[in-house]
Parts: sequence; C-alpha cells; structure tokens
Amino acid sequence: MHLRTRIAAIAVIAAMPISLTACSSGDPLAAAPAKSSSDSSGSSGSTGTTSIVVGSANFPESELLATIYAKALTGVGVKATTKLSIGSREVYFPALKDGSIDLLPEYTGATLSYLDPKAEASSPDDVAAALKTALPSGVEMLTPSDAADADTLTVTKATAAKYSLTTISDLKPYASKLVVGGPPEWKTRKEGAVGLKTLYGLNFKQFRALDAGGPLTIAALKNGQIDAGDVFSTDPNIAALFPLKDDKNLFPAQNIVPLIASAKKSDTVDAVLDKVSAALTTDDLVEMNAKLTDKQPIDTVAADWVQAHDLG
Repeated sequence: MHLRTRIAAIAVIAAMPISLTACSSGDPLAAAPAKSSSDSSGSSGSTGTTSIVVGSANFPESELLATIYAKALTGVGVKATTKLSIGSREVYFPALKDGSIDLLPEYTGATLSYLDPKAEASSPDDVAAALKTALPSGVEMLTPSDAADADTLTVTKATAAKYSLTTISDLKPYASKLVVGGPPEWKTRKEGAVGLKTLYGLNFKQFRALDAGGPLTIAALKNGQIDAGDVFSTDPNIAALFPLKDDKNLFPAQNIVPLIASAKKSDTVDAVLDKVSAALTTDDLVEMNAKLTDKQPIDTVAADWVQAHDLG
C-alpha cells in the first residue's frame, strides 16, 4: 500500500471548522482537526477568481505543497487561504466536491485508486489519463508535476556498485542471493513481492516483513539485514541510498498534481499552478522533507522554495 493511500486509511475523524464530517461517505476513519492559516494580498485583479481555499491531507508533505500553492497564487494577487491537515482522502475529497475547499495537492496513482479501485494504469501518462477520466463532475486536474512520491525498490549505494545495478531488471541474476524487505502486505501484493516475481522474474532468497518505508526498513538496509527494500521516493533518507529505476512500471505512478474545483479555474490560476508543477522536482521534495524533519516551519520552507523559483 502506497504511503498516501495508507495515510488516507488510518486518519481519525474529529470536529473541524469546515463542514466536512458529513462528507466521510460513512467511513468511520477520518480527519484530525483542521489547521487554518492564510496567505493573502489584495484582490485577484483579472484572474477571474477572487479567492481560493487550498486544502491538504494531514501529513507534512501535503501541508507543504498546499502552502506552496497558496503562496504562489498570492504572488499573482489571488487571495489564497489554507485549510491544512483536514485528514483522510475520504474527508478532503468530498470537501473539494462540495466547495468547502477549492484546491488541493494530490498524488495521481493514489487518487485514481480511490476513485476507481479496479484501475490498472501504472505509467505516469496512463495514470494521468485514467485519473482525468475518473474525476467527478466539478473537479478538474491541472498539469501533473514530474515530482512524485512513489514506492521504490531501493538498495544501498554499495550494493548498487557491487552488482552494477541501475534498474529493477538488473537484479534478476542476483535476486536468489538477496533478501528483500517491505511492509507485511508486500509479501502477497502485486505492487510488491508478487509483482517483482511475475513482472521482473525476481526470486529473492527471503522476504522480511518490516514497516512501510519507515525507520525499520531504512535501518535494515543500512545494517545489511536486507539487501533491497521499499522506500518512498521523497524520504529524506533516500539521498544516502540508491533507488532502482522501475523500468517495467510495477509501482503505479504517484506524480504530484493540483486538483481544483472547476468554478475556480482561470487562465491566471492555471498558469501559476502549472509553473509550480513544472518547477517542482522529486529532489526538491526530498530536500524540503529533510528540512521539515529538522523542525523547520512549513511556512518558511514553502516560502523559501517559492522565492527561489520566482513564483511569489
């Protein structure tokens, strides 16, 4: 299960200052209290949109992206406010449909899976095309970013050098000597050990159940308990490791994409958010997540990125 899908499945519902609790589709899982902040400057001029409320899920990367969107919009005169940490997809997605929020950062593959659990698209282009079709009336996607927070099969740099590894396919001659690690569900999941065997022909020596790209997996890679493991592509630890290219698209693409209420679209808003998506990279997210891990404020990290890319 991808990080963004997993978080959507474990959030806990609480009272929120916007009318979201009735939007949980009967799901008992829910949202933490929403945090509200605002970034504003005057009117929107000729944008055609006087104000936009930017929402986020309840984890730091989503809050960071929402804050970046708000600051970039503020820079062109749109009054942008934020409703951060709304909670799970089961809560914030209906909020986008009912007008409680107008814009949010999403992940293409996880959103597609939420809207169409039977979807089989995997590559970035195929996932984006399928998502565009699956979106409900009144909600539109703008241009996805190349930046992505996806599952990766990752090894240490030493292991990559030892076996001359670049792609997952490169593991095939060596897999029988190697131990792979991941969350328990990886053992029986297509987007895990099953797919690594059927799609890539990898028969690992052993599967070791750990956490979902968390500290257990990172520690096991670094101390040699496993040779390859599931690590998320924007995890700050990945800079010291070596993610293998998923050359057969086993893991569904998880590109960052702005979803916006159709009524709030305008040439100016679309252009600004497209510029954000074009400028944002996976490496940027790794670097900014590292700053958040070091307890730097989200507002500061977002402002620095927007300023560095002349978007504010």
